[in-house]
Amino acid sequence: MRAPRLLIVGPQGSGKGTQGVLVAEAYGIPAISTGDVFRSAVAAGSELGRQVQAIISAGDLVPDELTSAVVRDRLSQADAAGGFLLDGYPRNLAQVRDLDAFLEARGGELDAVIELNVPRDESIARLSQRAQEQGRTDDTEEVIANRLAIYERETAPILDVYRDRGIVDDIDGTGSLDDITDRVIAALEARGLIRSAAA
Repeated sequence: MRAPRLLIVGPQGSGKGTQGVLVAEAYGIPAISTGDVFRSAVAAGSELGRQVQAIISAGDLVPDELTSAVVRDRLSQADAAGGFLLDGYPRNLAQVRDLDAFLEARGGELDAVIELNVPRDESIARLSQRAQEQGRTDDTEEVIANRLAIYERETAPILDVYRDRGIVDDIDGTGSLDDITDRVIAALEARGLIRSAAA
């Protein structure tokens, strides 16, 4: 049985980066976070990397077209041929269309979208705590609330698309790390996505 193609979605402070890595390990697939992909493209000094570096250095957001090109490049690497877990992409409807076209050209589609649900109050509390621990003075409650509002506004339409396809699993993102991972794995296994024997 082939490895799954997954997307994990959740607000800042939902723990999706951590859960993404744990779930990817369970399935023996790479966890592909947009931030990591940008950093490795920049480090590799590729043409895409140089374009990304120039945009980030100017303090701008990487445009959809370039983001999609960088992610396509990463998904074309051998370790992602069997399956993958995406974190941070797609972020909007244009990126959903780009990803659909890329996967369709390879005879595939996403198998499941994991939505980590965490109450807004808890997200703010977690992020505030992280800001204190890391000494990040710019992460005020107002800044955090604004980030969450952007997430809600931009991500809701994506989830609607995937819900229409019947591939969204709503996961309670509260509790211990292990409990949350177990919930995700149980939901995926209910879809017939069985963990890799090697994991």
